[in-house]
Amino acid sequence: MAHPHLLTISGSLRKEATNTKLLREAVRLFGDCTHLEADLKLPLYDGDQEAVEGIPEAVQRLADQIAAADAVLISTPEYNKGPSGVLKNALDWVSRTKENPWQDKPVAVMSAAAGRAGGERAQMVLRGFLVPFQPHLLTGPELHLAGSGGAFDDAGQLLSEHYQTSLQRLMDKLRATLPG
Repeated sequence: MAHPHLLTISGSLRKEATNTKLLREAVRLFGDCTHLEADLKLPLYDGDQEAVEGIPEAVQRLADQIAAADAVLISTPEYNKGPSGVLKNALDWVSRTKENPWQDKPVAVMSAAAGRAGGERAQMVLRGFLVPFQPHLLTGPELHLAGSGGAFDDAGQLLSEHYQTSLQRLMDKLRATLPG
């Protein structure tokens, strides 16, 4: 695919989130593409609210963005040994939309965390959360960015050659899943 459309989903809402930085670095290493960052500022899932008001516009927009993307990149922080609540909430809401936008969609998962495991547990749990949606989930190479607070230079690029190489391999594998 000459000029693919990538959607990135950061499990952190923080302005300077290292997961968002990691996704931007992934897009840079992926190369030529159109890139959109998802907005996870969604209401908390509430079945009663859904029954009365239907799917919120912001949720439908996210589902449509997933459906329109050629591939999706997700990066999660690790909060209490799992993915962030904001990311789980988004997955729960999108699961309630009419179509399954994830079906067979190439998805690359990564994580960035302050701890030495780099969000490995959160990433493992997130992979489990995605299984019911049946995406084309890349199994590796896994990228768990440890000590993420000091992992980027002022331009937002990874300082570690090891992480940069791993991320490049993951992006090459993602690109290889795309047609053409």
